[in-house]
Amino acid sequence: MDKPNLKLAVPFFNVTDMEKSLDFYCNGLGFTLANQWSPRGKIEWCWLTRDLVSLMLQEPRSKDHPIHIHAPHRGLGISIATQCADALALYHEFRGRNLPVTDPFVGNNMWVFSVRDPDGYRLEFASQTDVPEGTTLAEWSNS
Repeated sequence: MDKPNLKLAVPFFNVTDMEKSLDFYCNGLGFTLANQWSPRGKIEWCWLTRDLVSLMLQEPRSKDHPIHIHAPHRGLGISIATQCADALALYHEFRGRNLPVTDPFVGNNMWVFSVRDPDGYRLEFASQTDVPEGTTLAEWSNS
């Protein structure tokens, strides 16, 4: 049998403000800067990691790039779903850092919540559960 050719898929987001995005991803979500490209003394591209998850960010040099021109539509239709060992622990961690997280609920046998980054990309976090479908964290906590 041939070895698999595809090895890894990494989300690659164009961002409007690298400093703001790095603050969100590193200080907010707990990612670490693993690699960067700084041709003019400022990070223009980077590779971030947390546990087994990676993503890349790039701030386009040109202000006529679609990420700048179509501001109301940034992130529209883009979601990255991350499977976790414990999504609720991440929810509490992110809430503790005052990130605008959604309220967790059970969907498809998983606790699910999301947060949007500064450019509107939706990051979803989920973990397996046997709690009944449709249950919210508030309902479950009060039971």
